Amino acid sequence: QVQMAESGGGLVQAGGSLRLSCAASGGTFTNYAMGWFRQAPGKEREFVAAISWGGHYTNYANSVKDRFTVSRVNAKNTVYLQMNSLEPEDTAVYYCAADKRSRGAGPPSPYEYDYWGQGTQVTVSS
Repeated sequence: QVQMAESGGGLVQAGGSLRLSCAASGGTFTNYAMGWFRQAPGKEREFVAAISWGGHYTNYANSVKDRFTVSRVNAKNTVYLQMNSLEPEDTAVYYCAADKRSRGAGPPSPYEYDYWGQGTQVTVSS
């Protein structure tokens, strides 16, 4: 079973940047496509970005395209989410997730993922 731990969240002003990290352990990292999701208070968990096992394929939600970049370093068992031009609407708890079935970029549905981290809070002030 894969365990994951997110880090890098915090408080930032609108227009600022943050880089989230998700470190995985307990499994073969390259067996998994990885995804990032977020959940704001009172809202459903929503897809943010995903990346294939080798990093060749990525997928983004329209709301973050051209602002966020997902990447991974398999030698470090880590996936990243670089977030630029942050907006107050990006405020949420951010989660990373692992999908053991997808051969492309991870799917946008959270129900397709097998393992989840605990989440890290991102707060963007206006």
